[in-house]
Amino acid sequence: MKNFSFQNPTRIHFGKGMIARIADEIPKEAKILITYGGGSIKKNGTLLQVKEALKDHASTTEFGGIESNPSYETLMEAVVLAKEENIEYLLAVGGGSVIDGTKFIAAAIPFEGDPWTILSENATVHKAIPAGNVLTLPATGSESNSGSVITRRATNDKLAFLSPEVFPRFTVLDPETTYSLPQSQSANGVVDAFVHVMEQYLTTRENAPIQDRYAEGLLLTLIEQGPIVLKQPDNYETRATIMWAANQALNGLIGLGVPHDWSTHMIGHEITALFGLDHAQTLAVVLPSVMHVMREEKASKLLQYGERIWGIKEGDDQERMDAAIHKTRDFFERMGVKTRLSDYGIEESAIADLVDQLKRHKMTTLGENQNITPEVATQILRHAA
Repeated sequence: MKNFSFQNPTRIHFGKGMIARIADEIPKEAKILITYGGGSIKKNGTLLQVKEALKDHASTTEFGGIESNPSYETLMEAVVLAKEENIEYLLAVGGGSVIDGTKFIAAAIPFEGDPWTILSENATVHKAIPAGNVLTLPATGSESNSGSVITRRATNDKLAFLSPEVFPRFTVLDPETTYSLPQSQSANGVVDAFVHVMEQYLTTRENAPIQDRYAEGLLLTLIEQGPIVLKQPDNYETRATIMWAANQALNGLIGLGVPHDWSTHMIGHEITALFGLDHAQTLAVVLPSVMHVMREEKASKLLQYGERIWGIKEGDDQERMDAAIHKTRDFFERMGVKTRLSDYGIEESAIADLVDQLKRHKMTTLGENQNITPEVATQILRHAA
């Protein structure tokens, strides 16, 4: 296990009725900007609960319309509004896209210089407006981590930044806010969380049994509970379990002291940037092919994964690895998330453009051993076709 330092400063309020807790989290005199997406929080009553909790606060302003795969263009509109209104606190109400977008807004408001450089040049974020959130779509873990992924539609860029300055001060995880999610979004959330675990688990590494068992517990839970949520969308316990699993998948804990991969995400980002697929759809396409192409490098871990997660114990090593990859792809398909580029109308001729995007974004040495070159990425995408 490698050395590490760890702190997660986000306070978590978990369970039904916990939206009321935001009244004590945000200073009553603060000027608040509430950010959200397409307006589903108005229909399902979540925004009403938020406003009720903030009824004694001095000032609230709203900014809606943050997209899935939040766009830089839209977020900069929110930055302008926040500066005009002298906003002092941000409250994101939505899924990972809204929370990611709000992190960027928080960093961009006080940023000196071009805010795009936070993403394009990894410019250091020295300070950010404080922010909390109410999660309505468990998937990304963004509600209690320091990462954010933003798309600039004008240039087909989808880039990430990390900064301790944008850790949410608090998050509310009320499973009841997820009852009204479309089935596709519930499925996407499960797949997203599953792949987050795999990016930190399916790597070549030395002994890390605690991280392994924690990751395996999350994977087994998602495999068990994922199909249930599609059949029983109002099952509180299942919604609660998935919400907590998605949070734990990317709050920093299971990745401590071990190498990470993240090639599936980086390649997937380019698919979204060029073709607009949902983030989880790209992950379901890319991960099985990464597993296939990098099988020899990841053999020890892939065999462990097959045995501990899928109970695969028979056959030679190649047969067992094949079976583990097949089981993974089958799980995504059973969740209703397709796993081939062709399923989304993307032809093999597009692979060159996707690899060019990786090169343009300097993503030329991916994976835990930095050996997924553009040539290897091409192999992965061809296998995913």
